[in-house]
Amino acid sequence: MKIKKIFVSTILCVLMGAMYGVVVSGCAHKVEPQKPELFPASNFDTILHGLQVSLYTLTNQNGMAVQVTNYGARIVDLWVPSKNGDFKDVVWGYSNIKDYLDSPDVYSGPVVGRYGNRIAKGRFVLDGEEYQLTINDGENHIHGGSNGLWNRIWTARQYTNDDGEEAVEMTYFSPDGEEGYPGNMNIKVTYTVGNENTLRIGYEATSDATTIVNLTSHSYFNLHGTSAKSTNSHILTLNADSFTPTDAELIPTGDITRVENTPLDFRQPTAIGERIEADYEPLHFAKGYDHNWILNKTSNEISLAASLYEPETGIVMNVLTDQPAIQFYSGNFMNGTETGKRGDKHNYRTGVALETQNYPDAPNHSNFPSAVLKPGDTYKHVCIYEFGVQE
Repeated sequence: MKIKKIFVSTILCVLMGAMYGVVVSGCAHKVEPQKPELFPASNFDTILHGLQVSLYTLTNQNGMAVQVTNYGARIVDLWVPSKNGDFKDVVWGYSNIKDYLDSPDVYSGPVVGRYGNRIAKGRFVLDGEEYQLTINDGENHIHGGSNGLWNRIWTARQYTNDDGEEAVEMTYFSPDGEEGYPGNMNIKVTYTVGNENTLRIGYEATSDATTIVNLTSHSYFNLHGTSAKSTNSHILTLNADSFTPTDAELIPTGDITRVENTPLDFRQPTAIGERIEADYEPLHFAKGYDHNWILNKTSNEISLAASLYEPETGIVMNVLTDQPAIQFYSGNFMNGTETGKRGDKHNYRTGVALETQNYPDAPNHSNFPSAVLKPGDTYKHVCIYEFGVQE
């Protein structure tokens, strides 16, 4: 990296500043890089459903900061450095609890489940018994139902782990029959900010009856910062040779299709907007990208699933997981009618979701990985968002 040295006399600095109101490179009073503008906890201090809602702040030694609320165990803001030293908030969200409650987009940053993504007609069979879940997406079930984990108040415990990293643990008890799911389920989600500029999300769940589970985080990312600029300029790489095609209601057909020679091929770094309007049926169904990619892995090791890069800010976000798949959504239903943090408009395609997961509708397809959780077993899921800068 080239470093250019500029020498300017003190007199010139003073004269230029006085005459034109400018800051000259090399002067004593340089503009400081933008630091995280964190929200006060009082913005979220309220009682919902008879329980206390709060805001929790996690930071690391590099200045990275994450704020999480126990309303839906959702990420509120996520500050990471850009190539010019400024910090950018790279997730959508709102500055206070009232705006979250008023927003029609309930999936801005929460943990979703018990089953993230779609289940056809909200039905599945376990041990010969059919279960009917709530219907909240046309004729189907999505993201845990009409009153899923995104709308629950979680119990939070903030702490510092043995590695000196700040973390917050969120727990929720989901009773048997909630949204139609069988079994009493104990759920734990832990957010940890690592000193290598990582946000680790660890999920665990147990049940006292055979059930299904597929938890994930539903943050919308914009590596410009929450500036309402299009994410079509982001460069995406997905470590996936195949995807699961869907019908017009975005329910998997059960087939597995290779991405080769399709607009869904992100095996090499490709701008999101380069092929998003291509004449391809899966894109027509989803009005853009909203698909499940099958990751190139044969076991549950933590491995690289995706990489997202924005040239303007230099911010790179790698996504690592132990899950078999990832859902990429390109913000096709955003329309600019909502105003988020710091006055930003949530415009068309200004946020992308990268959700590590099991396959959508897996309980209804025997060729998909099992989503069944039995008593005595523990569901575990790790997702790591790793941030860096590319000059």
